Amino acid sequence: MTGRGAPRGGDAPVLVSARRTAIGTAGRGFAEHTVDALAAAVLAEVARAVAPAGLPVDDVVLGNCMGPGGDVARVAALRAGLGAEVPGVTVDRQCGSGLDAVMLAASRVKAGDATLVLAGGAESASTAPHRSWPGSGERYARAPFAPVGFPDPDMGPAADRLAALRGIPRARQDAWAARSHALAARARDAGTFDAEIVEVDGIVRDDRPRASFTTDRLARFAPAFEASDAARVTGTATAGTVTAGNSCGFSDGAAAMAVTTEQVARELGLPALHVRAVAVAAGDPALPGLGAAPAARAALQRARLTAADLGFVEITEAFAAQVLAVGDELGLDEQLISADGGAIALGHPWGASGAVLLVRLAARMAASDDARPGLAACSIGGGQGVAMIVERMS
Repeated sequence: MTGRGAPRGGDAPVLVSARRTAIGTAGRGFAEHTVDALAAAVLAEVARAVAPAGLPVDDVVLGNCMGPGGDVARVAALRAGLGAEVPGVTVDRQCGSGLDAVMLAASRVKAGDATLVLAGGAESASTAPHRSWPGSGERYARAPFAPVGFPDPDMGPAADRLAALRGIPRARQDAWAARSHALAARARDAGTFDAEIVEVDGIVRDDRPRASFTTDRLARFAPAFEASDAARVTGTATAGTVTAGNSCGFSDGAAAMAVTTEQVARELGLPALHVRAVAVAAGDPALPGLGAAPAARAALQRARLTAADLGFVEITEAFAAQVLAVGDELGLDEQLISADGGAIALGHPWGASGAVLLVRLAARMAASDDARPGLAACSIGGGQGVAMIVERMS
């Protein structure tokens, strides 16, 4: 511990030096970059930022969903040059993995079992291996979210069903998607994202946001599912409302941060976010898009806050229908949600996306005079949700 004792159990952990790669559309700028290569670039940058503390890295915790298997975090830590003595562990809570990785690191710091942990997530849709069931040769695109006998819909059809059940029309979904693209394109072009992005082989710019994706243009997108499929998931004879335009894209990217104590953050002189409360939750696997709502509600209760107390909100925009349903369920001010655009515009690198939410919260909160806390939340395949509430360290 280089002369420093372990933190006292119960100390509030803090997040510092939150960074991410640019988010690339699968098959484009990061097409040849493996998941550990993307993670390593961000880990190395975060490690440099906290190196003046003179502390060893106690562990690296990374979320990943679709990688090659094995321990991506350990491979990435070695690749980042952190040293053979730095361990790593990889966690998988589907597209909430990156946020859950940071939660696990924060719990260890709070318990006094670590002083400095690097945590986040990474995904490379471009290089994810093709997999098949033994003996059948049948490829599968994802692991099961639930066992046989339980609902196990793909996220897109489930978003269609959620929109139908919650009365979220196509026009509202398209308007949200247009907002996401407009905000993200404006922020990107204004340099808002520049300080949080770590260069990887010269790539420093998110390539997906399109200011040209107006509501009129988005209205021309066909439903993503055939009418028969839409009828099956929505229970109606009409086509679904989820389209490629009001959904996220398959993406590559990584995000990470240092999780440490308030004392270390003050010694480093870095802006920091206190982890005020965290929660995971689960519900109906047939409605996975709603999972962020009970998790966020539980985190708010633990923090003794209400939705009206929040100043910043980041929810993974896997589908417009999903984020709108979560916002409605919680009574959130929509203007606070992903105010620089979200995954519909930026992309959704599954295992990294939860950590990307924290990077965005850190940047937005540091740039504002608003002292209110922020919420990051993800809905997850299989009906789970994960949420974290943070506030600026005074």
